Amino acid sequence: MGLFGKWSRRDLLKSSGMAAGALTPIVASSTPASAETITFTGTDKDNLFTQIGVRPILNARGTYTILSGSRSLPQVKQAMFEASHYYVQMDEMMEGVGKELARLNGCESAMATTGCEAAIVLATVACIAGSNIEKCQALPEVKAKDQVIIPKHSRNPYDVGVRMGGGELIEVETAAELRSRISGRTAMIYVTSDPQEARSVLPIPAILAIAKEKNIPVFVDAAAEEPMNPNVYMQQGASFVGYSGGKCLRGPQSSGVLLGKADLIKAAWFQASPHHNYGRALKCSKEEAMGILAAMRQWYKRDHAAEQRMWRGWMQTVENRLKPIKGLQFEYLEPQGLSNKATRLRIRWDANQLGITGMEVEKRLNDGTPRIMVEPAVGRRPDQMASYITLMPYMMDPGEDRILADGIFKVLSNPGNNPNPPVPSGATAAVAGNWAVTIQYTCGTGEQHFVLTQNGNAVTGNHKGEIFNATLQGSVHGDQIKLQSHMPVPGNTIHWSFEGSVRGNNASGNVHMGEFGPATWTAIKA
Repeated sequence: MGLFGKWSRRDLLKSSGMAAGALTPIVASSTPASAETITFTGTDKDNLFTQIGVRPILNARGTYTILSGSRSLPQVKQAMFEASHYYVQMDEMMEGVGKELARLNGCESAMATTGCEAAIVLATVACIAGSNIEKCQALPEVKAKDQVIIPKHSRNPYDVGVRMGGGELIEVETAAELRSRISGRTAMIYVTSDPQEARSVLPIPAILAIAKEKNIPVFVDAAAEEPMNPNVYMQQGASFVGYSGGKCLRGPQSSGVLLGKADLIKAAWFQASPHHNYGRALKCSKEEAMGILAAMRQWYKRDHAAEQRMWRGWMQTVENRLKPIKGLQFEYLEPQGLSNKATRLRIRWDANQLGITGMEVEKRLNDGTPRIMVEPAVGRRPDQMASYITLMPYMMDPGEDRILADGIFKVLSNPGNNPNPPVPSGATAAVAGNWAVTIQYTCGTGEQHFVLTQNGNAVTGNHKGEIFNATLQGSVHGDQIKLQSHMPVPGNTIHWSFEGSVRGNNASGNVHMGEFGPATWTAIKA
């Protein structure tokens, strides 16, 4: 069986709460031009992605945007295909879609967006400017309400959506601090829903109670969560709730849902395309709008308990395949909260015994055929030989459990030769002191400073960026230096990994910044 699978369509339809045969062929009845038919023609080795040099993935990691989110449901594909055959007046369409989304989720009003991040932007601008056209057109320079309060536990990479509309983020940690920071400049309160928030001293119910006292709108970011009818956050008094369309809903990847109060939703839609306001770039097409509506309709038809049993069964398939390999331990990680709700499997081992580390397994799976991606692995040479990989079945399809199990078995049962990385020889370079560092980005340069302390081969110090600062840790062997830092940018830490050579008072090499890619660096010691 190939990566794309030759599993039973009946199994897939059952997992989506449909009777077998309910899926009609993707065929348009007569259109003004001609009848059209769409069929799936891709194979493992020849498909529209391999034809442009891209290797598709068996996704055992999850609904990450970088991995293209989720597979859209058959009903979503059908809806998008059919929508593409019509012209509609967008205000009329969005009103109709919004009414249906609101009905399905048991709330006052709703709209389709281009993802949950777009929902954050539009909600923020709606609270800053409402539908006052003069204020809207003057954004972001002119605004009366320009502050959005956020609990410190809710800082995350997506709160940039607040700042995009010109909102100033105000961090708070306690209920007393929240009350004290509310002022005439407060446009909105933003909070993410997750287990950390629920255990904090400032959970969502406490925030909503204070917001109600002060008449301040509250946005609850529930992007990866399962929606509910009636919506629990709206029932508790939230003004907005945002969901991603391309995660558990299995709608279009570039879609989302914004639930809320009628006047605020209308103001958010007023800000969005096709209107020539601040959110014009956040264009939600008729195909995406009808696709997310189809996904939401299907959500309330799917047999979610059966899906949970199916996903756990897939992980048991993997465990059973790997049990003959001595030294493996299996741990089932049950979901916490409503986000990414599926049982994951963690496989542990001692790399000294098996001869391969977690990171080496992860790389072999990613480099193999089929290409398999798992959650980021733990275990590296030579200092962290306790290893594990973690598997998430959430976005897999029937039959892929066996492919996944075979792929991991192949690597763990035949680890090959994996030597420790060589340690450079020669006299250890002296690196203690102050260094002026230039980062050569793909586009532009940055000027930073290292203040390093050395104890034999161990190196520590301060990493002074142009805006943010961090602590450095690393080593020097011979003339080779490695340094790492985790720069605490609010909500979105930058991870720096420097490698290079030292020649007296000069050093140079490469740096990697995680999702932000590679760059090069040079340094001069003062």
